[in-house]
Amino acid sequence: MIRDIAILLGCQLLGEATTRGLELQAPGPLIGGVFLLLALIVLRRTNGRFPLADKAAEGLGDTSSKLLAMLGLMFVPAGVGIMQHLTLFADMGLEVAVVLIGSALATLLATVFTFLAVSRLVPPR
Repeated sequence: MIRDIAILLGCQLLGEATTRGLELQAPGPLIGGVFLLLALIVLRRTNGRFPLADKAAEGLGDTSSKLLAMLGLMFVPAGVGIMQHLTLFADMGLEVAVVLIGSALATLLATVFTFLAVSRLVPPR
């Protein structure tokens, strides 16, 4: 599990370095996630020629599932930040609510359209 977390953090570090080095406007963890995805795609195409890499990929899945199960803990710092800036939220509450609702709707619509596009491209099993 330590190795898997090190791989995840290494990809995030590589993404941060790439973002800052190339002065990109994308978040470093997003770029790191793309690097991880590309690495996993390359490993999958090796068809078992690298058994240690295949085992590492399986471990990444288990570790990621455990981290996602604890995702609720990641919202504690955000809640503390909201409590520290409560007066700001009181002053701009309507604007914040509109942005939150709008971004949630945009995310849901993007997810639906992505699912529909992928379901048309991938044949059913």
